[in-house]
Formats: sequence, structure tokens, C-alpha cells
Amino acid sequence: MKKIAIFASGGGSNAESIINYFKGHSSIDVSLIVSNKEKAFVLKRAKKHNIPSVYISNKDFKSGELVLEKLIEHDIEYIILAGFLLLIPRTLTQKFPNRILNIHPALLPNYGGKGMYGQHVHQAVFNNFEKESGMTIHLVNEKYDEGKILFQVKVDLKVTDTPDVIAAKVLKLEHKHYPEVINDYLKSQS
Repeated sequence: MKKIAIFASGGGSNAESIINYFKGHSSIDVSLIVSNKEKAFVLKRAKKHNIPSVYISNKDFKSGELVLEKLIEHDIEYIILAGFLLLIPRTLTQKFPNRILNIHPALLPNYGGKGMYGQHVHQAVFNNFEKESGMTIHLVNEKYDEGKILFQVKVDLKVTDTPDVIAAKVLKLEHKHYPEVINDYLKSQS
């Protein structure tokens, strides 16, 4: 059984999608939820699904030691970022090479990098009158949004689409594809 940890900073709708997808899975188990926000709704989602969870402060997260301790304690093999806003420390990228996945709400390399997350991305797409947007799933390295791209999917935009409409279109793609890509990637690592 491959054990995964989901890292999330907010509501955790992608985390919920992943949890539901892997419920009762024969070879992959969501074994831990980690958040850097003490009141993040994702921690309530973890409780609802009886998944162990832990809050780790930004300061402790940046050192990486406490996070690593918790991951080892739960025998975690893969880390899945689902709306996690901190840069992953070198401690973790070295311990989990090619075993940390992230989802980004745009077609990387466009609209990536520090500060480009959530509504900031959709506003930028809107401001630049883009005809399409989408989402990217990639491996994580020491830089924001620069790891190897594993999967991208596009969605057409209308000139009338507001940033909120763009966000909803992209989120729908995320919920549909992220669990499938995680599943396929982990199976390919056997």
C-alpha cells in the first residue's frame, strides 16, 4: 500500500476529491493531511474522513524537520500538494525526489511562480484577455511551479468570463483530473 500525505492551506476541495477517489483503493491510501493554517477547513475534512491530520506553523514548515518527522511517523511515500501555498523546503524535495506532486490553476509556464496562486492567477488570465486557461500537474522541485510537467488540460474561455467563472471552469478540471493523474503516476512508480 502506497501511503500519501496531502498538503493544503485552505478549504481543501481538491483534497476532498482525492480522498473520495482513493477511498477503498487497493494500493493507494490517503494517510495524512498536513496544513500550515491552524483553522484551514481541510483539517475538518480530514476529521470527517477519519484521516490523521497535523497543523505545522510556517516557521516549522520552512525548517522541514517537524514535517519530515510526521511524514516518517505515518510511513508516507508520496506528498500531494492541493492548494498548498508555501515553497517546499529542500529537506523534503531531497527526501522525496520525484515523489511530490502539485496542481497549478493555469497552463504552466504561464502564470506560475511566487504569488501566482488561486484568484491571482485567474485575475491575471482575465486581465490578459486569454482565450483559454487550464490546469497543470507537475513534480515539485526547489522553485515554485518549475518541476517537470506531468499533465495539462485546457478549457476555452469566453470574453464574458469573469475571474470567478474562469476559476470555476479550472476547478472542475482539477477535481476531475488530479486524482486520476496521481493514480497513474503512482502506479507507474512501481
